[in-house]
Amino acid sequence: MQIKKNYTIHDVAKFSGTSATTVSRVLSNNGYPVSDKLRQRVLDVVEKLDYSPNAMARGLKSSTSSEIGVIVPTVSNPFYSTALLGIQKQIHKRGYNILLCNTFRHAEDERNYLQILYNKRVNGVIISAVAKDGKNILEFSRKGMNFVLLDQRIEDKNCTNILFDSREGARIATEYLVNQGHTKIALITTPLTRWTRRETSKGYLDALSERADTPGEPIIFEADSEQEENQFGYEYTIGTQLAKRFIQLKCDATGALCVNDMVAFGFIQELNKGGLKVPRDVSVIGFDDIPFASMFSPALTTVKCFAFEMGDLAGRILIDKINGSTPLDASLKIEPRLIVRDTVRQITN
Repeated sequence: MQIKKNYTIHDVAKFSGTSATTVSRVLSNNGYPVSDKLRQRVLDVVEKLDYSPNAMARGLKSSTSSEIGVIVPTVSNPFYSTALLGIQKQIHKRGYNILLCNTFRHAEDERNYLQILYNKRVNGVIISAVAKDGKNILEFSRKGMNFVLLDQRIEDKNCTNILFDSREGARIATEYLVNQGHTKIALITTPLTRWTRRETSKGYLDALSERADTPGEPIIFEADSEQEENQFGYEYTIGTQLAKRFIQLKCDATGALCVNDMVAFGFIQELNKGGLKVPRDVSVIGFDDIPFASMFSPALTTVKCFAFEMGDLAGRILIDKINGSTPLDASLKIEPRLIVRDTVRQITN
């Protein structure tokens, strides 16, 4: 494998036919007058050499950064804020600090944050990625950045994964509804654009196909788009929108599996507004078991995802990876547990 050379600002200056000071002024874009022709020449060389200011920093005999990047879609979802507590426990215990980035589900923002963290020479990043096929992670992994993926999966040996078995979790949740006498069960989900959501849908379909004594026809309510735009409670809003659709279509499903607890909260609240009571008319199961699940009324039956434990493991593995004591292809899968509360009723013939 060919090792990429870490070019310095002096290399850029040499190939541009100018000084390192001028290159610095072009890259900092601080308003210092530089001709358009010279500016473009410098930028062309920067692109050709794949130069980053971080390359110069790596050549300095200074101490490495004590910061860890954490990139999540949004901490407004308690799953991520709970996972963050687990990450923080491990990171701070080992003398590191966290740089937290919320992408609000925008792939371009995700890439921009990765570039910033790369330039700051962070030791590694824990990320729940939103970019399709993990292209941002693969790009910066090739540049030498250490990653631990939180509840996501990318087919790349340098991307360590801390996974929750979403497929099995959805299967046991749907199977529980079937065992309670429900023959028409809906899946209520945000767009199936992420690996975990697709796994959840597979588990739902697995459970339906396993039962020969039920119709087993899938009923899937999937949100049309995924744009948070800094809005608090995106998943809750999606739940209300899909409940409205459920009511408008006069869906006769008596059970519903929601892709996460926040979606379930919105779904239940909107059903109540539409005159459908949970669990009398529709039984609902969530996913995550966030702290609010047991406080909600009625208390939410849900699949426990162990968010704190996932964050704790992610922090531990990333630090070990940085210190060279964890194999690059190490992955862990956490098994689900169904938490039975008050949102599912048994149907008797």
